[in-house]
Amino acid sequence: MSMEYSKTQLYNKVKPYFLVIIMQFGYAGMSIIGKFALNKGMSEHVFIAYQHAIAAVVIAPFAVVFDRKRTPKLTLCVFAKVALIALLGPVINQNLFYTGMKYTTASFARAMCNVIPAFSFAMAWILGLEKVYLRRLRGQAKVLGTMVTVVGALLMTLVKGPMFNLPWANGNAHQESTSAANKQDITKGALMILASSLSGSGFFILQAITLKSYPAELSLTVLICLMGSLESTILALAIEWGNPTAWSIHFDIKLLATIYSGYWSSCHYCWLIPSFMGQE
Repeated sequence: MSMEYSKTQLYNKVKPYFLVIIMQFGYAGMSIIGKFALNKGMSEHVFIAYQHAIAAVVIAPFAVVFDRKRTPKLTLCVFAKVALIALLGPVINQNLFYTGMKYTTASFARAMCNVIPAFSFAMAWILGLEKVYLRRLRGQAKVLGTMVTVVGALLMTLVKGPMFNLPWANGNAHQESTSAANKQDITKGALMILASSLSGSGFFILQAITLKSYPAELSLTVLICLMGSLESTILALAIEWGNPTAWSIHFDIKLLATIYSGYWSSCHYCWLIPSFMGQE
């Protein structure tokens, strides 16, 4: 009995980190396939609106089944938090991220997102949600790791490396990539992604706080995705006003990118934060 209990404890401790690893593969795919869609002319603002609408559709049936007996009352305070979470995450974070990625590359954009844990740690520390004991090795490691992450992100922003020509790329593709590289503004894109990461950190912190007063992960996810889709649609309508073709979507890479990203967005909201909340 003791052995089984220890295995259960070990599983509960390891599970969040295992899910994070899985999510990183999903994020990588989101960045690559999203970059393809943007290169094909898809509006990043429309892409985000569609993405979170699909995420809400994906997770809604699970919320109905698993949360029907434990969904708390949706108060005005919780609704306001949901609206703010959606603004920080789906709207500001995602729009800045994908816009910044248009100026850089998928790999660069995803690598820059490694600064999110550092920002989240700093914000949690400032807000008193994270206790750091600077006299202990663990506390010193957290602070040092945060500093290294931020410095690394700043170096990526300021330092431009050479362009590598892949041997299997044909001549036309090489010309297109060279032309695209000339249009890239790494510094501008990196600053957008840094701002996106800061907003994403606020999204994580506020979502964790909201889960304490609204402990129904799946239902909260649906609300965030619905509100995120609504707010993103309003933003996209304002930016793409007079351009109805921006909303057209066909059976191509744009549709694939939207469905794939919508699925992983729902996984992102449902798996990651609730798993770590269980560690507290």
